[in-house]
Amino acid sequence: MRYIFPFLITSIICNQSIHQMEMGKYNSQVQTGLDILINERLDFIKGKKVGLVTNHTGVDRNGKPNYKIFMQLENVHLQAIFAPEHGFFGNISAGQKIDDQHLEDLPTIYSLYGKTRKPTPEMLAGLDVIIYDIQDVGARFYTYISTLGLVMEAAGQAGIPIIVLDRPNPLNGTTIEGPVLDLKYKSFVGMYPIPIRYGLTCGELVQMIAGEKWITAIPELTVIEMEGWRRNMYFDETGLPWIPPSPNIPDLETAVIYPGMCLLEATNVSEGRGTLEPFKKVGAPWYLNEITKDINGMKIPGAKFKEIRFKPKSLKGMAEHPKYLNEKCIGMKTLLTDRTDYNSVKTGVKFLYIAQIMTAWNFSVKPKSMNRIWGNDQLTKLLQGENSLEKVLSVMAIEETSFREKRKPYLLYD
Repeated sequence: MRYIFPFLITSIICNQSIHQMEMGKYNSQVQTGLDILINERLDFIKGKKVGLVTNHTGVDRNGKPNYKIFMQLENVHLQAIFAPEHGFFGNISAGQKIDDQHLEDLPTIYSLYGKTRKPTPEMLAGLDVIIYDIQDVGARFYTYISTLGLVMEAAGQAGIPIIVLDRPNPLNGTTIEGPVLDLKYKSFVGMYPIPIRYGLTCGELVQMIAGEKWITAIPELTVIEMEGWRRNMYFDETGLPWIPPSPNIPDLETAVIYPGMCLLEATNVSEGRGTLEPFKKVGAPWYLNEITKDINGMKIPGAKFKEIRFKPKSLKGMAEHPKYLNEKCIGMKTLLTDRTDYNSVKTGVKFLYIAQIMTAWNFSVKPKSMNRIWGNDQLTKLLQGENSLEKVLSVMAIEETSFREKRKPYLLYD
């Protein structure tokens, strides 16, 4: 065991596999924290009453759900389940409130995206340990990591230890993109002073949350590391099954594009919700194809952009009402050519800058929403004609470099 902070965080060190490079790819069989817990560390939960923070992504490398594994173990007592945004089954639209569930043969599933976003003392009563096991996306405004911090804080206040079962950052653990959140704009879509694409696993992030004291009460925290994961891996290099973390992130390519194109949610440009390719497709009824031509003219590394037309629909099983429902939209589709060269956040900023200039009579931004998503007010000012693109990008670059250094003490993998 390695003690990162005395009497605070125990990090379970798993032997890292040495992987051979084959045509630039890892031939990898990554073991997640869940796999390691079940195969090597069951003593951590034997005889314990367990609360499990999870959703549909919490599976072992063979695809078996964690809750089913725990319920079949002898002398392990799964007492409660806690589910984040999108629900236990991951099929609920973004922003839709969720009630607690009482399903046959399962413990109570408490919603942490309904009446409360933080576990209450009543929910935690009688628990000996809380396990967190969710596959994240790697973007600051993806709310699973906000739920993680609130669960940590509640556990710290209740005196209940937490075990975090580490999983890969699907976007790799090296690339940093975007400004560091100014805590003046702290919200559920941004709770920590980290960049938009922060390049940490959830196990590394919890150590940083605790070490930097970004929450008011810090629990006894154990991180069970993965085996075989390396920092420059994308998810499809891990050998693990891809499970869409939410309805609008259907594949890894969308996850790569998402950190920049999610900025459109704070504008009146459609981010592609209501299509089968959200975030890849963007546009509006008043969009001009000249925007796409200008973006292509910038020769953005790692991507090309295609002129398209689309009509947002109410998709089966989705309760959300996308922008421009059933309206004909003109727009742009992102086609990745090299994900390692592609900078999603820079692309999103440049797209919005050009769209605002070329369609100023129609384009609008929601300042409060944009400030929360971007992390400060500089992008809003740019889109209101009160700032320069060069300043936004230069400040972003400075903050990316600063965060890269600040995170170093918390890294668990090479």
